[in-house]
Amino acid sequence: MIIGVPKEIKNNENRVALTPAGVAEFRKNGHTVYIQSTAGEGSGFEDAEYESAGATILPTIEEVYAIAEMIVKVKEPIASEYALIKENQLLFTYFHFASSEELTHAMIERNAVCLAYETVEKTDRSLPLLVPMSEVAGRMAIQEGAKYLEKPMGGRGILLGGVAGVKPANVLILGGGIVGTQAAKMATGLGANVTIVDVNLNRLRYLEDVLPANADTVMSNEYNIRQLIRQSDLIIGAVLIPGAKAPHLITRDMLKLMRKGTVLVDVAVDQGGCIETCKPTTHENPIYEIDGIVHYCVANMPGAVPYTSTLALTNATLPYAIQLANKGWQKACNDNEDLKKGLNVVNGKIVYKAVADAWGLEYTPLQAVLEEKSELAVTA
Repeated sequence: MIIGVPKEIKNNENRVALTPAGVAEFRKNGHTVYIQSTAGEGSGFEDAEYESAGATILPTIEEVYAIAEMIVKVKEPIASEYALIKENQLLFTYFHFASSEELTHAMIERNAVCLAYETVEKTDRSLPLLVPMSEVAGRMAIQEGAKYLEKPMGGRGILLGGVAGVKPANVLILGGGIVGTQAAKMATGLGANVTIVDVNLNRLRYLEDVLPANADTVMSNEYNIRQLIRQSDLIIGAVLIPGAKAPHLITRDMLKLMRKGTVLVDVAVDQGGCIETCKPTTHENPIYEIDGIVHYCVANMPGAVPYTSTLALTNATLPYAIQLANKGWQKACNDNEDLKKGLNVVNGKIVYKAVADAWGLEYTPLQAVLEEKSELAVTA
């Protein structure tokens, strides 16, 4: 198969979807790899390293899309890329369709095959290609939140861990999944008082066992959240419903219950956000204020630490990408249920129900699409 890796062009996105080590693995399996020039520089990988591993460097993004059968990316295509995508071309990347109606319609119109990292799912309901970036984002949420709690950055002027004789900050974490757990580990490690809320009582029991004494667990409901936000200095939104829009656990009217200079970090912003007043921002302009409340809503937080993020992501994605290249997407998805759940849009049809529901569009069961393709292949 011909693999193409374009340079990420989303604002301040420095990750790359394939390392030189990944190129070597594709080459070992008999595949051809084309890398756009300087695609890896933001993550510390030079063109010469890719060439040494067996890749061919192409100067433009247009050439990469034109030649590749499978495009491997980090972030979803942006508007300038839409026209480059070919019919039947396989795109393997983060899509987060439920947060962008424009992107959803664009991929339908391009008749591409869109396999989303974020909905590849194991039988135990874990999300193996989302976990690495969730770990990074969860840890970064505290790092960034602590920075913006500083007075010159617009925050309350609070040191997260406090000092002798001065209480530490109160951190509220909405959601006890991977992001929430990693955020809690970082915040408790820095000495903050942490409260983590979730609707899953078994998850709360687990967190109660593994987190240190300066972390409390509380059942998530509107009443409890309204009480907790009054005393919180830093609030982390860490709610995920795979492939669907995140629910708004903090609504616009709740901002008036918070103290001025409270910082909100919504890690769920690329799935619509779990804080109603959050809208996607960039590393270039990461924050804004509403009613004196600081909102940090960068949609690609791990892009700020690209070396760590690229290695963590590609460690997880490469085995799946090799399967797709070796077998073709149809056989790979038939053989691997994890990958099959990653299919969101196939040749103009939405095959992931949560995406169709997000925008009120027609849903086509994946099996029907696969059977139709099998019949066409036999006829041909």
